Amino acid sequence: MRLSGSITALATPFTATGEIDFDAWHRLLDAQLDGGTQAIVVAGSTGEAAALFDAEFDALLRSAVERIAGRIPVLAGTGLSNTAKTIEQTRRAAALGADAALIVTPPYVRPTQAGLIAHYRAIADDGALPVVLYNVPGRTGGDLLPETVAELAPHPRIVGIKEARSEPDRMAALLQLKSDGFAILSGDDPTACRAMVAGADGVISVASNVLPRAFRRLADLARGGQRDAAVALDARMQAAYDFLGVEPNPIPVKALLTRQGIGHGLRLPLLPLSAAHTGSVAPIAALIDELELESRESLVA
Repeated sequence: MRLSGSITALATPFTATGEIDFDAWHRLLDAQLDGGTQAIVVAGSTGEAAALFDAEFDALLRSAVERIAGRIPVLAGTGLSNTAKTIEQTRRAAALGADAALIVTPPYVRPTQAGLIAHYRAIADDGALPVVLYNVPGRTGGDLLPETVAELAPHPRIVGIKEARSEPDRMAALLQLKSDGFAILSGDDPTACRAMVAGADGVISVASNVLPRAFRRLADLARGGQRDAAVALDARMQAAYDFLGVEPNPIPVKALLTRQGIGHGLRLPLLPLSAAHTGSVAPIAALIDELELESRESLVA
């Protein structure tokens, strides 16, 4: 498996009564396909995986696999705080038809670097699915260091990393590990353009839930050597990045999706967007409409 380009970490839409809204889910999946998204992540942190019951995880992933029907890769978020439980979750995802597993560093438990190596090797050795490492220290409390990634990258079942740290030095160190069998993917929307211009294979994005065409265009430009055009487009999306960071993810992106008629809020302890930021939704939505229309015309051309 070779992952690249614009990949969306999907939000999970709920009904007004808090159940999974499968009609909205199907519309979100269709919009991603129509927008040129090149892979999706189901039940990652943006998808509120920690709030899903096992049966809901299964139904959500099964529905996505059936709807996508092999047109693009479907990744499942299977990372948990324990290795054996992560292996079991990854096996379930494989049985449901996922193409790969996005596995975050174990949240809260803060293993050593040696523990992280043992964790990921055990999951990869089990062989249920190709593994994409996921490093997001601000959420997990632990940092998967580049030298640790270097130990893991040669494993034939470990196929890439989503790196959510934004520092240029971190991305530069990881790019030294890029190979035909190991993809480097940005996990930070505001610096994804810079990463792809520098050589990253793509981005796993939150913003592409609402900007699928624009992110596909951005990835094509940045990875295609059109640096100036990519940087110009990225600058126009900055206001959207800023809005998506005003409260913890996925609160802001779900406010935008709700405006589009996709879903009705979040599960506790997450609350809908606070009143202090609701006034920003309309202008950001207008910017998104503008960028998506321009990107649709550009991609068609």
